[in-house]
Amino acid sequence: MIPEDHPRYEPLRRRELIADGATAGLVAMEGVAAHGRGETFDYLIGEVTIPSAALAEEMAAAVICTAERPVISVNGNTAALAASAIGDLQRASGAAVEVNLFHRTEKRMQLITSRLEDAGVNVLSGTAERFIPLSHDRALCLPDGIFAADVVLVPLEDGDRCEALKKMGKTVITIDLNPLSRTSQTADVTIVDELTRALPQITEFCREGNRDRFTTLLREYDNKEILRDALITIKNVIDRALD
Repeated sequence: MIPEDHPRYEPLRRRELIADGATAGLVAMEGVAAHGRGETFDYLIGEVTIPSAALAEEMAAAVICTAERPVISVNGNTAALAASAIGDLQRASGAAVEVNLFHRTEKRMQLITSRLEDAGVNVLSGTAERFIPLSHDRALCLPDGIFAADVVLVPLEDGDRCEALKKMGKTVITIDLNPLSRTSQTADVTIVDELTRALPQITEFCREGNRDRFTTLLREYDNKEILRDALITIKNVIDRALD
């Protein structure tokens, strides 16, 4: 049991959720390693939502709320950390939710779907086909889900699928704490923030539904500036530590 007055209570609580998810079979062991990598970058941005990330979260809401067929793609880590937050975002935005896995087994698909449904998420079902131009199982997606989507939110993403979705003509939003990753560099909207901080912010912006603000963001947003600001933030955190 982690004491609530521990200075790093939230990161440690998330670590336990990932560990519990791995024990239960939701999270692949590779996903445990990926979570640790993300923690490192969260340290480097100060474990807070930086202003450029908040702007990207607002942009994500603008893109999702103005899309014709937005889809949220969920993997094991996302389900373990934020199933309820995915449900909140789905209800606020009207986006569909599809489970998509790199380490795909029917058991994991069922476990993750059940975790999401228990949290009130309406998960798409059906027979997945190899619509995405990839050689591994993340190529599999549903005809009325990711394949038909115009916008895909891909938290904790694999870089090659992000690139493949872009080649298919889709607008890609990602939540990735590493601003140098292939996913971050490829996506249309990159949110350099921790997943459980980012999702509620996107949801709140969707609920507010400021159409004039959305129009301005869609016209003026610059993802390269978001990435540049994240890297400057990391440099400043390091510089302060060295002073």
